[in-house]
Amino acid sequence: MSGRLLLLFSWLAVLAGCAVNPVTGRSDFVMMSEQQELELGRRYSQEVVKQSPPYADEALQAYVQQVGERVARYGHRSNLAYHFSVVDSAEINAFALPGGYIYINRGLLAYLNSEAELAAVLGHEVGHVTARHSVRQQSQSMAWGILGQAVAIGSGVRLAGDLTNALGNAVVRGYGRDMELEADGLGAQYLARSGYDPRAMIEVVKILKNQEIFARDQASRQGKVAPVGYHGLFDTHPDNDTRLHQVIGPAQALAGGQQEINRDVFLQHLEGLPLTDSAATGVRRGQRFFHAELGFTLAFPPRWTLENQASRLFGLSADEQAVMLVKLGEDPGGLEPLEYMYKYLGRRLLAAEGFEQNGLRGAMAILPGTPAKRVAVIYKDGRPFFFGGGVRSGSLEGHDQEFVSVIRSFRPLEEQEKALAQPLRLHLIRATGVQRMADLVKDDPQPDEAEARLRLLNNLYPSGEASPGEWLKILR
Repeated sequence: MSGRLLLLFSWLAVLAGCAVNPVTGRSDFVMMSEQQELELGRRYSQEVVKQSPPYADEALQAYVQQVGERVARYGHRSNLAYHFSVVDSAEINAFALPGGYIYINRGLLAYLNSEAELAAVLGHEVGHVTARHSVRQQSQSMAWGILGQAVAIGSGVRLAGDLTNALGNAVVRGYGRDMELEADGLGAQYLARSGYDPRAMIEVVKILKNQEIFARDQASRQGKVAPVGYHGLFDTHPDNDTRLHQVIGPAQALAGGQQEINRDVFLQHLEGLPLTDSAATGVRRGQRFFHAELGFTLAFPPRWTLENQASRLFGLSADEQAVMLVKLGEDPGGLEPLEYMYKYLGRRLLAAEGFEQNGLRGAMAILPGTPAKRVAVIYKDGRPFFFGGGVRSGSLEGHDQEFVSVIRSFRPLEEQEKALAQPLRLHLIRATGVQRMADLVKDDPQPDEAEARLRLLNNLYPSGEASPGEWLKILR
């Protein structure tokens, strides 16, 4: 073994004993101090705000912060200043950054049914922070990368470094089942100590698993790519798994007296919450996208999957080989569309042409490369909308007509379409005991799908009915 490798292994061994895990009391392999962790979380949080802005409801934000602080107060790192935020996204997700920055998408909030379940999600994420899962994960990744470089230097074989990096990526891909179960157990402990029913953790897992089953079935019927669930739910969170009950069981012993659920209080905070995309970011309806504020609509080919982000729209083909990006470009500064493309994409454009459609001026071209890309710009109200389509491998021709079809579908929003640019929102009604769930969606153009979603929203999936007098979430 070379001297460099011996030095590296000695250095890594020293680092491995440098940090005590706040939860277990055992030494963890970490390559980051707590101060560095806090600084990393602060910097990452600034990026999150840029890509995923907070949902504009101060009362809801304050409520989630209050519930989160109540749970975190009983965590193993109660000294941290925790920041809980609702993200303006319809995706079913929650996540934690190092140092106590915790986010829950409003899309996940919509499927929860009590304050205890909200506390369970936040408690799970607090568990990731207290156990320093992201720090341990990043440290492993850094160590494998350093090791790979040393192996490459010591052996003179570049492939050795690449192989070691690949192994490192495999080790740290996702939190993994053990870390997820640990976060479940810690979250349940914090729930019990803060006065919530720790069994809410299992209820959340059931809700999310049902939601993921529905989403995958729906994607299969439509021939689309199946979405990835919250923390890769199927891989890490079987709701009837013995290990899940084993880690949550001890928390129930900590629960003394009446454990709070707070269903009604929680549901009142959801009144008017958008379930789908928000009006501010545009709304997906099937294969068509509507944006009220910017006043446009466009369509993607059948079976393509659309991903809507705060500042851009992505389309992914059914075979996952082609992707198209649509976003606002920079101020054209008086340039014609074709001049704009040459300025920002260079003079190597092929088959460049200007065009007019639906009263709008634009230009499109092919950007050479391996593989080549289809690019275009269309001006609307003095703003340039940029289109970029590319393939993972092979030739552009296989998907170019689909890219062009998206570009050609771009047009101003018509007056009668403005309602389509508004999201579906949650509203509360009292169940009468006479109506069935099917009665509430009988006028929907897709009643079976609408009924399934309504059951999911109310934790009645796949065939439950509401009890008389209880609150029901409906969509309109």
